[in-house]
Amino acid sequence: MLQSKLFFKTNKSKSAEIDAISHELLIRGGFVDQLMAGVYSFLPLGHRVLKNIEEIIRKNMIEVGGQEILMPVLQPKENWQKTGRWENLDILFKIKASADKEYALGPTHEEIVSPLAKKVIFSYRDLPISVFQIQTKFRDELRAKSGILRTREFLMKDLYSFHATQEDLDKYYEKLIKAYFKIFKEAGIGDKTYLTFASGGSFSKYSHEFQMISDTGEDTIYICNKCKIAINKEIKSENANCPKCGSADFTEKKAVEVGNIFKLGTKYSLPFELKFKDKDGKEKPVIMGCYGIGLSRLMGAVVEASHDEKGIIWPKAVSPFMVHLIAIGDNKKVKTTSEKIYQDLNKQNIQVLYDDRQDKSAGEKFAEADLIGTPYRVVVSEKTLSKNSVEVKERNKVAVKLMKIKHLSKLFK
Repeated sequence: MLQSKLFFKTNKSKSAEIDAISHELLIRGGFVDQLMAGVYSFLPLGHRVLKNIEEIIRKNMIEVGGQEILMPVLQPKENWQKTGRWENLDILFKIKASADKEYALGPTHEEIVSPLAKKVIFSYRDLPISVFQIQTKFRDELRAKSGILRTREFLMKDLYSFHATQEDLDKYYEKLIKAYFKIFKEAGIGDKTYLTFASGGSFSKYSHEFQMISDTGEDTIYICNKCKIAINKEIKSENANCPKCGSADFTEKKAVEVGNIFKLGTKYSLPFELKFKDKDGKEKPVIMGCYGIGLSRLMGAVVEASHDEKGIIWPKAVSPFMVHLIAIGDNKKVKTTSEKIYQDLNKQNIQVLYDDRQDKSAGEKFAEADLIGTPYRVVVSEKTLSKNSVEVKERNKVAVKLMKIKHLSKLFK
């Protein structure tokens, strides 16, 4: 991508109204644009990050047997009345349409996936099965805050699993815990993320959140110093000891929730009479689980975890580009060499943002490169070309080194 053609503008100034570092850096770096409270446009840089996160999640959901579908955002009132959530879910956006029809904008999809599964599941032979989607959700958040960490419209992956027995659900649930940790590791936050016990509500004794340690996080968790499982603030008063190992030795930390999983049981299968016949021909309710990750929230969390005073430091797997190529000066050889490097790397499927702008100083280009935060910065100048080399700097390191042009592609591969 030529930076001169990129649909973005960076912003040098900080805003006193911004309450999260990820919000500040994503706005200033030209990744997102705020339309109104809790609603954002993702510009090309931000969209590329979002797509990289999406592919990490999709790959891991397919690996655990998930089949991808896409369900409607617009949902009938009747389905929500069957579960009782039309009246008592305070974050539900409701729409009045013609002929006095009413609809919900989906904050979640249990009310849709359960009657959908009823058309597919009849026998124990149809179980277990799981489906997932990556879909826009709408929640009427009273306090939309912290940029893309808490919004009213957001992209989310939700997977729903269907089982014949509680034992089978328990087994799959553990499988998803491992898959989630794999996702967070690939996204670059695995070492800061903890499986956290939360209230199960009406579903089960416990549900689980995945909480990433962050000084600016709005959640408080208590990490067991013995087994490294955490408890969230809402159930700490009921659990003096760790639910897993029994230890009473905890460390209190601020955190950002990046995922959650629930054992739904028959909470949403019974209202829709989602049942199956077992081996003896007896009819039983299908047992369900659900597993969510907010993609935009995860994007914000990665920035919270990986930045410095100059800007974002993207992990390689989610970065919008692998290389930020910068041409310094208007020397013809600099321009020709930079264009050749750009073309050669693109041919090798190495994603490059090429700063070909003539109206920016070297200092301005370097400052923007640090703000945008790609893993590698490559500088071409008269000085480097005198040694048939380029200047290479990794975003997360201080050292700058000269490298022969012919060796560049090996570094990025």
